[in-house]
Parts: sequence; structure tokens; C-alpha cells
Amino acid sequence: MNGMQINIGEAAKHSGVSAKMIRHYEGIGLIPKALRTYSGYRTYSASDVHTLRFVRQARNLGFSIKQIEQLLGLWRNQRRPSSKVKTLAQEHITELDVRIGELEAMKRTLQALAEHCHGDERPECPILDGLAAPGAAQAPSAGRARPRSARH
Repeated sequence: MNGMQINIGEAAKHSGVSAKMIRHYEGIGLIPKALRTYSGYRTYSASDVHTLRFVRQARNLGFSIKQIEQLLGLWRNQRRPSSKVKTLAQEHITELDVRIGELEAMKRTLQALAEHCHGDERPECPILDGLAAPGAAQAPSAGRARPRSARH
């Protein structure tokens, strides 16, 4: 792949980022727009694939797009102080701790509802009743703690 330009499918294969996400990242300006052939096909270099791997790893660690923009800027700046990178990582760790707390609260709530359900042929279901009751089955900030799907 050194020095060669590859198409989006090959870039996806080599980077682990789907072609759809590559186009999305280009569209939002996270990565530069790909070079195009005369016929309009996107082409990628080894450097582009390396950047895509970086983005994939950062997404796997739960960094937001905004944070990844900052990390990419720091990664590309050879004169950056590592303290800026460490600060960004520590801020993300704090965010993860909050999300973990929210997920644990959601789990405790669901466990309490499940413990009261007989799980048999009867139609009565405390889980559904708990979900239907106003405010009864709310974990703190539950709306922000949705499980993440693979977005690569």
C-alpha cells in the first residue's frame, strides 16, 4: 500500500472503518476530503488509512467527534505538549465515570423490576407496570446513557 492510492472499499478494509463512516467523517470535516480520480472515485493513501485507524481507535475508546478533532490536531502537531493530550484523556475518563454511574443506576432499576416479575404465564408484569408508571423506573440522566452501537 506504500505510495499507492486505494479506493474507499480497500481503505475501509485496511482501516476497520466502514465506507459509510468514512464518507460521514469526510462530510463533517473530521478527516479531509479524499482525492478523486478522473471518474470521480475517492482514493486514499497510506497516511489517510493511518488517520482512519486513529479515528477508529478513538471512537472505540468512546471519545466524541469533537474530542477526536482535538486529538487529531494534537497528533498532527509535533510540537504539542503531551500535557494537553493527558488533560483531554483525563476529562474523558471523568465523563466515562459519570456514564458508568448512570448505567449502573439503570441496571439496578431494571434488576429491581425484574425481581418482582414472576416470568410465568400470568399477564401481570411488574416490569411493564414499572415502565408505564410516571417516574417510577427512571435512572438518573438515563436518556444520555444509551448503549453505543459500533459506529465505524
